[in-house]
Amino acid sequence: MSSPIVLSESSLAALHHLRERREINTVTLRYAQAPGVLVAEVEGNLTHDELVQALPADDPRLVVHELSFASPDGTRRNALLLILWMPPDAHQQEEAYTDGYNALKEYLVDVHVHLTARRPAQLEYRRLVALAG
Repeated sequence: MSSPIVLSESSLAALHHLRERREINTVTLRYAQAPGVLVAEVEGNLTHDELVQALPADDPRLVVHELSFASPDGTRRNALLLILWMPPDAHQQEEAYTDGYNALKEYLVDVHVHLTARRPAQLEYRRLVALAG
């Protein structure tokens, strides 16, 4: 049985900032020293390439990212994504981060695109646009 997941004050503030202001488009969360507590690690305005480069090669992360793209008719669109970054070397942490991912899905009811990525190629821009489309 998994323990309850808690969003720290910093993570709640970062997620609120992402939703209410246009200054940032990405919040990256990780587990703190305290068990079951998610804290904000990155709160920034990242391009797609910067987002992919910022993800650690061997540690999982939870990412909320506002993807900007053009629809087929040329209209500018934005979609919030919830990403569980789970690189192969981090498999021992998968259960804990999956619990956090599920807790964030419940908390972020307005985010409709959820995905798990194990390799940077799974976060390819056109793939994300197709999912958000």
